[in-house]
Amino acid sequence: MPVEPLSQKEIEDRLAELPGWSLDGDRLTRSYRLGSHSAATAMVVHIAQVQEELDHHSDLTLGYDTVSLSVNTHSAGGAVTEKDVELARRVEDLAPGHGAH
Repeated sequence: MPVEPLSQKEIEDRLAELPGWSLDGDRLTRSYRLGSHSAATAMVVHIAQVQEELDHHSDLTLGYDTVSLSVNTHSAGGAVTEKDVELARRVEDLAPGHGAH
């Protein structure tokens, strides 16, 4: 079953429930700051596990004490879909456990 792009209004509604996330062009994006490089690395590994579980992957960037994500759905022509929102929600759920803010 194909994944349908969200409308601009639907994206805005979903973002209202995801503090810190924003729309940058055609992608949902978020950066987190952590207490150390080790904490940031552990969060990246945890996000990678979630992405494998969902079979949906973001561009994931590890900095010294930062983790950044950027995601859209390639199979929907690079649009934002519910798959992207679900990944963002899952990352938001795991972030506090890593001390991310």
